[in-house]
Amino acid sequence: MRLIKDTLRLVFELPDELFGFVAGAVLNLIFLALAALLLWPLGRALLALRLAKGFYILWVVTIITALLLDKIQLLFRVDADTHIDAYVISNLAHSVFMLAGWSAFAALAVRAFTADAPVWMDVILYVVGFLSSHLAFIVLSAIYTGRTYRGVNLCAAWASFILFAVLPGAGRAVYGWFFDIFGASVS
Repeated sequence: MRLIKDTLRLVFELPDELFGFVAGAVLNLIFLALAALLLWPLGRALLALRLAKGFYILWVVTIITALLLDKIQLLFRVDADTHIDAYVISNLAHSVFMLAGWSAFAALAVRAFTADAPVWMDVILYVVGFLSSHLAFIVLSAIYTGRTYRGVNLCAAWASFILFAVLPGAGRAVYGWFFDIFGASVS
């Protein structure tokens, strides 16, 4: 994987920050295409479309809120040099909140497609949802690249998807208002 990343960086001559966004977007598109191909024969291809809409909202909201957080950190003079603890904690709070929100969305979206489905299909749908949460972690890793962020965010993405898959009411209670604002209701 490292060889592929280094080769792509050399070919496209992208700075590290921009490469993270481009790689995340490409992986996002590949995942959605593969999910649609997998779910189409099962009659559940609309789940891939719902995830695509959700990923669009995730990208836009994540970038906007990360920029807002950066401005707030500048306002309070919180940076990696002087107030490392406040800087890291505020970035972790943002990224974990976004990942948990995505996991709630994905778990609820998958649940909406599991009605009257056999158990083997439920397993496939939940695996797609789980992988989408991992992909959301990759999206957030384009912004928060540090090792601390990646470790915490990976655990947050996986654990929150499992939590909201088991307790969908919790995901609806915490993030339902947000889904309703953006028309991404997943009842």
